[in-house]
Amino acid sequence: MLVSARAGIQMKLERAICASRASALATAQARTVAATVAKRGIASEILNVTTAGDRDRKRPLHAFGDVNVFVKELEHALLERRADYAVHSAKDLPSELSIGMALAAISAREDPRDAFCSERYASFDALPSGAVVGTSSLRRRFQLKALRPELTYVDLRGNVDTRLRRLSEGAYDAIVLAAAGLQRLGARATHTVPFSVEAIVPAAGQGALAVETRADDELFAYELRAAVNDAVAECCVLCERAALRALHAGCSTPIGVNASLEGTRMRAHLAYATPEDIVRERVDGEVHGTRDAELLGESLAQRVLSRLQTSGAST
Repeated sequence: MLVSARAGIQMKLERAICASRASALATAQARTVAATVAKRGIASEILNVTTAGDRDRKRPLHAFGDVNVFVKELEHALLERRADYAVHSAKDLPSELSIGMALAAISAREDPRDAFCSERYASFDALPSGAVVGTSSLRRRFQLKALRPELTYVDLRGNVDTRLRRLSEGAYDAIVLAAAGLQRLGARATHTVPFSVEAIVPAAGQGALAVETRADDELFAYELRAAVNDAVAECCVLCERAALRALHAGCSTPIGVNASLEGTRMRAHLAYATPEDIVRERVDGEVHGTRDAELLGESLAQRVLSRLQTSGAST
């Protein structure tokens, strides 16, 4: 019998409440997970939660510091037992979960790459000198600037549809968005071209969904895992998250890390931006489970730390 600890009691759970941000993309993601969970006989109601990042769309994301701007309020809904599980973009989760929280499942991954979007120019290389590129991410900005320092990079906040609308209105010559978000919404610009993961290393977890529960709800977490978890995506995302933890990276640290797995062979790329340079490293190794994946991520981080220490840069 499936049980849940909602309201502090053990109860048979045939209906569950899923916490989600209220944006079109977040709601679509939550509904995708809820539909999968429904196949195990558990119907879900979506609880829309407004996060700090949703309330304040003027400040750049890095100005929030290490506050988990898209996660904290969803976790509060779990801890206050207003919800049974939460669905996040995996890239929004901090490398260390809050006390009392557990990561129940990682979904199959969509395209993890960042995508160039423009209404006028066919590619990033086609942008003229001085063209205005919008992005809310320091990680993207540092890596883009390393490729094209003569372009103008400005902050861009808002949901995917808002960003695409501002692009179509001519406020920007180009913007950069996560390819997975565009795919999930069926959205695109006239010219939409993904960057390779080597050129612009994506955020850890980008393209995957993370299902979070209370740590004391182990039986329900088991059901969620059985319904949603993808073993390949889980290994890759846990490798990436382990690298972030080893680097003691906060939410505003400009780091990209991406792992891919073919058979038992994993390859992981990491780009760490400092004021002086971008440190890039890559590792390859045999992976036979999540612990091997995490160890590979940790070894990747150690390579980067050694480079940073040698150059005198600080983390």
